[in-house]
Amino acid sequence: MRQTFTKVFTVLATVSMIYGGETQAQDPQFSQFYANHLYLNPAFAGSARCARFNLNYRNQWPAISGNFQTYSVSYDQHLYPLQGGIGALVYLDRAGNGTLQTVYAGAMYAYQLNVTRKFTMRFGLQASYGQRSIDWSKLTFGDQIDARYGFIYNTQEVQGSEVSRFFDVNAGILAYSENFYGGVAVSHMTRPNEGFLGRARLPIKVTVHAGANFQLNKRSRFVSPATISPNVLFQIQQNFRQLNIGLYATKGVFVGGLWYRNLDSFILLGGIQYKKFRIGYSYDFTISKLTNATGGAHEVSLGFQIPCRPPLKKFRTVKCPSF
Repeated sequence: MRQTFTKVFTVLATVSMIYGGETQAQDPQFSQFYANHLYLNPAFAGSARCARFNLNYRNQWPAISGNFQTYSVSYDQHLYPLQGGIGALVYLDRAGNGTLQTVYAGAMYAYQLNVTRKFTMRFGLQASYGQRSIDWSKLTFGDQIDARYGFIYNTQEVQGSEVSRFFDVNAGILAYSENFYGGVAVSHMTRPNEGFLGRARLPIKVTVHAGANFQLNKRSRFVSPATISPNVLFQIQQNFRQLNIGLYATKGVFVGGLWYRNLDSFILLGGIQYKKFRIGYSYDFTISKLTNATGGAHEVSLGFQIPCRPPLKKFRTVKCPSF
């Protein structure tokens, strides 16, 4: 019975993303959004000055057959001749054991404007190419079901194309001072068509994020530094709305975090930040009625910043969390 439920659930979820009309797709979500900063906001490109690499993996609802898995890799650095930073991002999203796959690749530039000695703004623009593919042989439909024997008939459903390709544009703004930071990003400004049958436009997504850093032991020379960082993130895409409220805490090389997401889940985070290297793990505890069915979500992030020469002139980085 459980296998039948999960199979039907996967089919319905996959088919709902294939057909046009009123159905709209949504972007993959990362719990460690600052660990995937270019995915969060293209204005982050080059904000650390030195070149950095990020790897991210998310396994959502592992207890359900045909769950969602997302892989992401990114690179960015600041270039003084361009007065800003460049970056590149690629992610792969797999649903239904590879029944539906999305590959998304983008390149971005972020201009840095030093408004005052203590206040900086960055303006980012991203151009992207996306490709979605569907394996029709893995799908089952209602007309294949026999009341006694299950899925035994051939379907009469019309199969569309196997690949959908599209061009996309994202933009973002980031503002920060020594202890405060915030930004706004607008994704899918071109509302690209990603449907296999008819038109299925990807809705515009708006992301608003903000936070602050507070050091707890400024006057101590003999105790490892400790900080707390309250943060908030709000996203809206079509009828989907998400509000994350949480807190990061650091002590020496150790980082911890606790987040509350809508009425759906708590996110628990642990990580290590040692010099230019970091590694983090988070788990989403589902608190809705799907608690026992989904298995939550696991997420792992890795990051490395390549050491570089001292800046030619004063450069202010964003002091936001790395996870």
